[in-house]
Amino acid sequence: MPQNNTNSSPKLPRKNILVTGGAGFIGSHFVKRIVKNKSYQILNLDKLTYAGNLDNLIGIEKEENYSFKKIDITDFAALRDAFLEFKPDILVNFAAETHVDNSIKDPAVFVKTNVIGTQNLLSLAQEMSIDKFVQISTDEVYGSIKSGSFTESSPLQPNSPYSASKAAADLLCRSYYKTFATPVVILRCTNNFGPNQFPEKLIPFSVKRLKSGKKIPIYGDGQNMRDWIFVDDFARAVEMIIAAGEAGEIYNVGANNEMTNIEIAKKILEILSLGEDKIEFVQDRPGHDFRYSLDFEKIRGLGWEPKNDFLVSLEKTVNWFYEKIRT
Repeated sequence: MPQNNTNSSPKLPRKNILVTGGAGFIGSHFVKRIVKNKSYQILNLDKLTYAGNLDNLIGIEKEENYSFKKIDITDFAALRDAFLEFKPDILVNFAAETHVDNSIKDPAVFVKTNVIGTQNLLSLAQEMSIDKFVQISTDEVYGSIKSGSFTESSPLQPNSPYSASKAAADLLCRSYYKTFATPVVILRCTNNFGPNQFPEKLIPFSVKRLKSGKKIPIYGDGQNMRDWIFVDDFARAVEMIIAAGEAGEIYNVGANNEMTNIEIAKKILEILSLGEDKIEFVQDRPGHDFRYSLDFEKIRGLGWEPKNDFLVSLEKTVNWFYEKIRT
């Protein structure tokens, strides 16, 4: 007579996760992580702008639980067709214009993608009653802080068109939760770094400049301070929020790796065995926030912690870019 296996777990139904912006820097790292969980079926939507690149996902296309569609989240009709076909249970929105300098040059593009695009996603999430909507935001929505750290209840005081557009998206998310009970969770993270980041951000941009024999341009006096988190740690945080984040809540994500921009530049030079004469100071950015810092005890309460050592991860990242970047 066959015995009952009391240790076996019931087979759970597969969850459909729709990821927007999954060919970008952070989104691609998250997709490469989450695709390993075969209880998830993943659809990746990306417009494939200059910062979105399918090369970030080489090999993933072979996974049976992964598919990709080239779609702009501001195209409501195409987006709705994808929702109807895929029937997502969970949505993770990485899709965004993210570079502050670009937002100063052309704010309208940031409003279109970051605000209207998010509105489209919220509308469809509400219409189709998805289980969870994870909005990827930024610490920049809080503005600058001289001392201490922002908590999830700190007021929003964005100082650039980029951060203003992300704050607007966050408020739309809040309104959908309050008005329609759309199960939105917002993640606000510090500066991500790691392989595959588009070389407009400080670390890869600096390496590219150095490899071509140029100097690292540093805004102002270089004392602006940021907290840096290795991208794999943030990808784990997103995965944690999918599993345990509560609807209607905001979670800050940080790593306690605060460094000034000039300190980052000097670390990069040290890794590449170059002198500090490779630094040049340039006119400061308009509205340049001095310091970001997040209190992230709330997500720690879910069991998440940053695991990657900053200096080890920085060296790994700098060397990766030095080998990969073409001058």
